[in-house]
Amino acid sequence: MANIVLKHGTWVLVADGEKALFLKNQGDAKYPNLEVVREMEQENPPTREQGSDRPGRYSDGGFSAHNSAVDDTDWHRIAKERFADEIAQRLYKLAHAHEFRDIILVAPPLVLGELRKKLHKEVDGRVSVEISKTLTNHSVSDIETILRSA
Repeated sequence: MANIVLKHGTWVLVADGEKALFLKNQGDAKYPNLEVVREMEQENPPTREQGSDRPGRYSDGGFSAHNSAVDDTDWHRIAKERFADEIAQRLYKLAHAHEFRDIILVAPPLVLGELRKKLHKEVDGRVSVEISKTLTNHSVSDIETILRSA
C-alpha cells in the first residue's frame, strides 16, 4: 500500500456494492477530520433473492434430445457493476466541477476493479491511492484511524 497523506481538502471515497461515502478532509495531514460530503446507497439483495426462475436450458441442436443448462445470471454482481458505474459518473461530475484535486479510493477488490475500469481520465489522474478493503461499515472516525495507520 502506498504512503497515505491526508492533506487538507483530500477526498476519500469509501465504497462497496451497496453504499458509497464521499468524505473530505477538513483537517490537515497530522490531524485529519473527515466529513461526509455525499452518501449513495442502493439496495442489492443476494442473487438468490433477485432471481425467480430456475436455470435456463438450451437444445444441443440437431437430432439430439439432450439439453444443456445455462448458468444463472448473477444479479448481485451486475448490480455491483452498475453501482460502480454510478459512482464513477458522480466522481466525474465532481472532478469536472473542480470539487477535488486528490482522491483516495477505498473499496473491496471487485468494486475497486469495476470502478477503475469506469473512471474517466479526469478522475483517474486525481487518484492518489487505492486501498483494497471494505470499510463502509466502519464509522468515519474509524476510517480516519485506519487511513492514518496505513
